[in-house]
Amino acid sequence: MKLVLAVVQADDLQAVTQALNAAGYRVTRIATQGGWLRRENATLLIGVQDEHVEDVLNILRRTAQRRTAWVNIASEAAGMFAAQPIEVEIGGATVFVLNVERFVQLSADE
Repeated sequence: MKLVLAVVQADDLQAVTQALNAAGYRVTRIATQGGWLRRENATLLIGVQDEHVEDVLNILRRTAQRRTAWVNIASEAAGMFAAQPIEVEIGGATVFVLNVERFVQLSADE
Protein backbone atom coordinates (compact mmCIF):
# COMPACT_ATOMS: atom_id res chain seq x y z
CA MET A 1 0.00 0.00 0.00
CA LYS A 2 1.10 3.57 -0.73
CA LEU A 3 0.19 6.99 0.59
CA VAL A 4 0.17 9.63 -2.13
CA LEU A 5 0.66 13.17 -0.77
CA ALA A 6 -0.19 15.73 -3.43
CA VAL A 7 0.06 19.50 -3.01
CA VAL A 8 -2.21 21.26 -5.52
CA GLN A 9 -3.30 24.85 -6.11
CA ALA A 10 -6.69 25.85 -4.69
CA ASP A 11 -7.80 26.73 -8.25
CA ASP A 12 -7.43 23.07 -9.25
CA LEU A 13 -8.75 21.48 -6.06
CA GLN A 14 -12.33 20.85 -7.17
CA ALA A 15 -11.35 19.32 -10.53
CA VAL A 16 -8.68 17.13 -8.90
CA THR A 17 -10.88 15.80 -6.09
CA GLN A 18 -13.86 15.22 -8.39
CA ALA A 19 -11.71 13.25 -10.85
CA LEU A 20 -10.15 11.17 -8.06
CA ASN A 21 -13.55 10.47 -6.48
CA ALA A 22 -15.07 9.58 -9.88
CA ALA A 23 -12.26 7.04 -10.33
CA GLY A 24 -13.09 5.53 -6.93
CA TYR A 25 -10.31 7.04 -4.83
CA ARG A 26 -10.99 8.48 -1.40
CA VAL A 27 -9.24 11.76 -0.67
CA THR A 28 -8.53 13.61 2.56
CA ARG A 29 -7.85 17.31 2.08
CA ILE A 30 -5.75 19.52 4.34
CA ALA A 31 -5.84 23.27 3.68
CA THR A 32 -2.29 24.59 3.32
CA GLN A 33 -0.50 27.67 2.02
CA GLY A 34 2.59 27.97 -0.11
CA GLY A 35 5.64 29.54 1.52
CA TRP A 36 7.14 31.67 -1.23
CA LEU A 37 4.07 32.88 -3.13
CA ARG A 38 1.77 32.71 -0.09
CA ARG A 39 -1.00 31.29 -2.25
CA GLU A 40 -3.70 28.98 -0.96
CA ASN A 41 -3.29 25.34 -1.85
CA ALA A 42 -4.30 21.98 -0.47
CA THR A 43 -2.43 18.87 0.52
CA LEU A 44 -4.30 15.74 -0.49
CA LEU A 45 -3.82 12.39 1.24
CA ILE A 46 -4.71 9.44 -0.98
CA GLY A 47 -4.21 5.86 0.21
CA VAL A 48 -3.97 3.37 -2.67
CA GLN A 49 -2.78 -0.10 -3.49
CA ASP A 50 0.62 -0.16 -5.22
CA GLU A 51 -0.89 -1.00 -8.62
CA HIS A 52 -3.09 2.14 -8.55
CA VAL A 53 -0.33 4.71 -7.99
CA GLU A 54 0.20 5.39 -11.71
CA ASP A 55 -3.54 5.88 -12.23
CA VAL A 56 -3.62 8.48 -9.43
CA LEU A 57 -0.55 10.22 -10.89
CA ASN A 58 -2.20 10.34 -14.33
CA ILE A 59 -5.34 11.90 -12.84
CA LEU A 60 -3.18 14.52 -11.11
CA ARG A 61 -1.29 15.22 -14.36
CA ARG A 62 -4.58 15.70 -16.21
CA THR A 63 -6.36 17.89 -13.64
CA ALA A 64 -3.67 19.95 -11.84
CA GLN A 65 -2.90 22.55 -14.50
CA ARG A 66 0.26 24.63 -14.74
CA ARG A 67 -0.23 28.33 -15.54
CA THR A 68 1.69 31.56 -15.33
CA ALA A 69 0.85 34.41 -12.97
CA TRP A 70 2.32 37.80 -12.11
CA VAL A 71 3.43 38.35 -8.52
CA ASN A 72 4.94 41.39 -6.90
CA ILE A 73 8.29 41.09 -5.18
CA ALA A 74 9.95 43.82 -3.16
CA SER A 75 13.14 45.29 -4.58
CA GLU A 76 15.31 48.20 -3.52
CA ALA A 77 15.93 50.89 -6.11
CA ALA A 78 17.53 54.27 -5.28
CA GLY A 79 17.15 53.59 -1.56
CA MET A 80 13.41 52.93 -1.80
CA PHE A 81 11.53 49.65 -1.76
CA ALA A 82 9.16 49.11 -4.64
CA ALA A 83 7.09 46.18 -5.80
CA GLN A 84 8.38 44.65 -9.00
CA PRO A 85 6.05 42.27 -10.83
CA ILE A 86 7.60 39.06 -12.12
CA GLU A 87 6.04 36.24 -14.08
CA VAL A 88 6.13 32.83 -12.36
CA GLU A 89 4.80 29.40 -13.17
CA ILE A 90 2.23 28.08 -10.68
CA GLY A 91 -0.05 25.09 -10.49
CA GLY A 92 0.58 21.50 -11.32
CA ALA A 93 1.13 19.21 -8.37
CA THR A 94 3.99 18.36 -6.05
CA VAL A 95 3.62 14.67 -5.25
CA PHE A 96 5.23 12.34 -2.72
CA VAL A 97 4.57 8.60 -2.80
CA LEU A 98 5.25 6.93 0.55
CA ASN A 99 5.27 3.30 1.62
CA VAL A 100 2.61 2.44 4.19
CA GLU A 101 3.81 -0.02 6.79
CA ARG A 102 0.39 -0.53 8.34
CA PHE A 103 -3.18 0.58 7.60
CA VAL A 104 -5.94 0.33 10.21
CA GLN A 105 -9.48 1.71 10.19
CA LEU A 106 -10.81 2.16 13.71
CA SER A 107 -14.36 2.65 14.89
CA ALA A 108 -15.92 3.43 18.26
CA ASP A 109 -17.08 -0.21 18.52
CA GLU A 110 -13.54 -1.55 18.77
